[in-house]
Amino acid sequence: MPKKTPDNKTAYFHLPGLFEFYDFYKVFLPIYREHPEYFYDWCKIGSIYGAPADCLWGGGRVGFGDNDPLEVKELMEEYGISARLTFSNSLLREEHLKDKKCNDLCRIFADASDKKANQSTIAQKNAGLHNGVIVYSNLLVDYLKKYYPSLYLISSTTKVITNFDDFEKELNRQDFAYVVPDFRLNKAFDRLKKLSQIQKDKVEFLCNECCYTGCNDRKACYENVSKKALGEDCPDHICKAPNSEGGYKFSKAMKNPAFISLKDIQDIYLPMGFTNFKIEGRSLGSALLLEFILYYMTRPEYQIHVREMTYLDNTLDLF
Repeated sequence: MPKKTPDNKTAYFHLPGLFEFYDFYKVFLPIYREHPEYFYDWCKIGSIYGAPADCLWGGGRVGFGDNDPLEVKELMEEYGISARLTFSNSLLREEHLKDKKCNDLCRIFADASDKKANQSTIAQKNAGLHNGVIVYSNLLVDYLKKYYPSLYLISSTTKVITNFDDFEKELNRQDFAYVVPDFRLNKAFDRLKKLSQIQKDKVEFLCNECCYTGCNDRKACYENVSKKALGEDCPDHICKAPNSEGGYKFSKAMKNPAFISLKDIQDIYLPMGFTNFKIEGRSLGSALLLEFILYYMTRPEYQIHVREMTYLDNTLDLF
């Protein structure tokens, strides 16, 4: 059984599916709040990220879900969870910045952040109760800072930052509250341990990537999603990595050299001063999302209880 973390450090998990898995979170979040004994006391939900369908600014993965943004915002507010809009399109141009749907979404979630800024204590602000945007484009960074300054910004892993010096430069940018490096830097411990604590607090590791570590087409894959979000007529990106034909499997991700396990978080990352961990999975379905939550956050003896309360005794369609 996982041991108590040193110095009472807390791990914050950033979960996928803000819009995509809204129905799942409507069922799961009451369990999470009403049964804290089911979950490890050394970790919390840091944020939930995602985007609805047909977002021009979207990137990384194709968003889906058509829930009312106000309902999504209210659900996050009810449970005190930071909402993050995934707007990581890498190919935005000036004319795209006026897109009504994306601006409306920013306005809705920025309004929530403004209220929190007025009502929250400093401790609450530091606990991540503001809302944010995951972003790639520097053009969008400048736009968001000007028009929606209450939204904090996260540098997207879709930048595919694999050079540690470049990663450190990104950490030093004042624009970003968090930076998600490429997963292939997850085990660069000789360099990671030398970061300052201020830098470490901004690092958000992608834990469960299944992608081949030798892949040279990762950026092209993300750019293909950006093109599709912009409505460009382009063929799908065909992954040529070894064993890619089977799609995502959590068991396969666990064998990835860059995989960050539960034990790694407790024994290596938290003692080293890192506390933020991103779980990918916006396009994978809520059944896999539940498995991620069971693995990373749920005490083994209570996993069956969470499963039963989430879907075995409910009509939630996970498949």
